[in-house]
Amino acid sequence: MALLGPDGQPIKRKDLEREIATPTIGGVLSPWSEFSVTKTTPRRLSTLLRSVEQGGDPSAYLALAAEIEERDLHYAGVLGVRKRQVSQLPITVEAASDDKADQIAADLAREWLDRDELEDDLFDILDALGKGVSYTEMIWEPQGDRLWPRLEWRDPKWFRFDRIDGRTPLLIDESGAEVPFPPFKFINHRGRFLSGLPIKGGLARGACWSWIFKTFDIQAWMVLAEVYGHPVRLGKYHEGATEEQKRTLMKAVRSIAQDAAAIIPSSMVIDFIDAKVSTNGEMFERMANYMDMQTSKLVLGQVGTTDAVAGGYAVGKVHDGVRGDIERADAKGLAGTLNRDAVRPLIDVNLGPRDRYPRLKIGRDEEFDREKEAKILQALVPMGLKVTMSEARDRFGYQDPDEGEDLLSAPPAAQQSGAHPEAPPIDATTRTAGLTPAAASNPAPDLIGDLAERESEERWEEVMTPVRDEIQALLEDCTTPEEFLARLPELAGRLPMEGLTESLARCAFAARLEGEADGA
Repeated sequence: MALLGPDGQPIKRKDLEREIATPTIGGVLSPWSEFSVTKTTPRRLSTLLRSVEQGGDPSAYLALAAEIEERDLHYAGVLGVRKRQVSQLPITVEAASDDKADQIAADLAREWLDRDELEDDLFDILDALGKGVSYTEMIWEPQGDRLWPRLEWRDPKWFRFDRIDGRTPLLIDESGAEVPFPPFKFINHRGRFLSGLPIKGGLARGACWSWIFKTFDIQAWMVLAEVYGHPVRLGKYHEGATEEQKRTLMKAVRSIAQDAAAIIPSSMVIDFIDAKVSTNGEMFERMANYMDMQTSKLVLGQVGTTDAVAGGYAVGKVHDGVRGDIERADAKGLAGTLNRDAVRPLIDVNLGPRDRYPRLKIGRDEEFDREKEAKILQALVPMGLKVTMSEARDRFGYQDPDEGEDLLSAPPAAQQSGAHPEAPPIDATTRTAGLTPAAASNPAPDLIGDLAERESEERWEEVMTPVRDEIQALLEDCTTPEEFLARLPELAGRLPMEGLTESLARCAFAARLEGEADGA
């Protein structure tokens, strides 16, 4: 059966294997940039940003974003931290269901993700955090009976947006025309710094202002550093000095600062006047540090892990929480892009289209008490709570077992009850008759035990159903085990306990009678 793209047209295998956004020297897709940031001024920057948001050619802005990341060491550092932090997070794949076909699809996605190059690929895809968009081409390569996509980062200046909606990405082909993306060929990720047009969603849009002001500040600082500490050289010439003599004296005065040596006629004098400078550069340093702190807030949401500020450990712990919010948002956005542009094409190409697809999730494991959650399941599953095996395995971090593997199983009931494994447990009938297990071949009937057993069997389901329903409703309303345990006291006032209390009283009464009978 032919593989169909989103437009319903068949896709040829050779089109998947062919690179279509390869850089060429002298061609349309040139790897070199003609834009230079050396002459950028606030006015020129404002004009450039306004042109981009009005649908102009984004090449100059994207080149500026790349240049800032190269030249501004602080911006490069904090942006690199944000990209590396997300690209190194653990990735899990959840099958669409417990069906065998869905499990096979999930295993295929896991196998593709288990690559040494994955972290570098994710880092390149996260280039969208700075520039607002990133494009990664998938070159499909044969691997046995499968087609495996190899990922290659592509320069975003080789792409455009639709002039009408400003959102639909278009590829510049070899002829310079803007064409739609071929199916199953590109991973298109977008940054989420600002809502609106994708080209405005990158962090570089805010960082460029901090960069340009800091650039002017450091240039002035360098001028100060160049002359700071040098005394003012005052050359004196006698009346009637010729122009040639004046030029000689000026050359000597200038050479003293650079070469610390000069010669002049004996009739001329050079005086050195100490420079009384009102600042030693602190103002420029404070300005540069202020701009760096604003950049940290922009990229990381905080400054506690990049700049030494008052508060030390406590402030750093608070800021770590804010930074975790940004990490989770980046991870969820990246996972959504990969599910749409990578996982689904991988399944369609190798296994064929389907109604349900596996989903990958990126992020740290939720910090929860595994022992406490296991006890919750142990208590609620016997009461009728429906939990799938795959969901429980994903929750506790266990993989789906392959067919034919040795599986762990529950211990025998006798061992669970704590009885000695070699001797059968003594039941109520045996105890009532006063016989040992070996001698109890024809035990007398235990009327009291039968009463307790009938009470538990006949009444338990009836009285526990409304209680179970209330607990089930609360459980479905909560998102974490901690929230469920915290809200359990809410049920104290509305649980229908009358029938349960009466049934427990009957059982307790029967158990007491049985105990007294045993003692007799």
